[in-house]
Amino acid sequence: MASLKELKGRINSVKSTQKITKAKQMVAAAKLRKAQAAAEAARPYASRLAQVMGSIASRVVVSESSPKLLAGTGRDQVHLLVVANSDRGLCGAFNSNIIKAARIKAKRLEAEGKTVLFYLVGRKGRPVFRREFPLAILGDFDTTQVRTPGFPEAEAIANELVTLYEAGKFDVAHLFYSKFRSALLQVPTEQQIIPVPAPKVEASTSGAVVEYEPDEEDILAALLPRYLRTQLFGALLENAASEQGASMTAMDNATRNAGDLINRLTIQYNRSRQAAITTELIEIIAGAEAL
Repeated sequence: MASLKELKGRINSVKSTQKITKAKQMVAAAKLRKAQAAAEAARPYASRLAQVMGSIASRVVVSESSPKLLAGTGRDQVHLLVVANSDRGLCGAFNSNIIKAARIKAKRLEAEGKTVLFYLVGRKGRPVFRREFPLAILGDFDTTQVRTPGFPEAEAIANELVTLYEAGKFDVAHLFYSKFRSALLQVPTEQQIIPVPAPKVEASTSGAVVEYEPDEEDILAALLPRYLRTQLFGALLENAASEQGASMTAMDNATRNAGDLINRLTIQYNRSRQAAITTELIEIIAGAEAL
């Protein structure tokens, strides 16, 4: 049985940890409001751009002369998995859920005889993939120099992916990130980003005729890189909000668990202290009776 000194030391240690988790929870809650607002503000633009893309793409017959980002390479052998993680921990299963979804996809593609490569965004997922797929890391993007990845980072990632695609390094790219629903729910999401799948649009009932100048293929050639950057930017914003939501929930659970542990240790400490006092009283009484 632990001594009274050891129990008191454990109680003080857990109380110190509880202060840290409580502070981390409050910081995550403050950051969550800002990150959630940014993610929700970006969704209408991405949705509207997808509608414009779908409207134009529906008028274009995909051929060899079509933009490569839309037409593809004509092959489906080499798949690049772009995995977006965070640079920090203490956010529950946020990173592990994204990693798990990417690993399942990689195993499925390998079972189909495909070649799988990885492009890693964020620090937390690197050790896992470098240990399990050491020869399949095509590249990574360092986000440790910025507090919150934004549009410049999304643009840099998109430019690098396009460069690798045009160099023939891969045929299809899939993006893995966590879509924010609420502080309690973040959904690991897979999305094909290269070649860009033409967004589906509802049939127009207005009967309006839209003429484009220059022609649709030229407009698509200009819009496709922007659309790719927008999708990556939206994924980074969703990841940021999901990370803070997961962190707030995890730290809240840790704070409550620390409180429960403090209560159990305090009860154990009081019982041990009472037992020690009782033992001393028995010894005193026994000694007095012996006299």
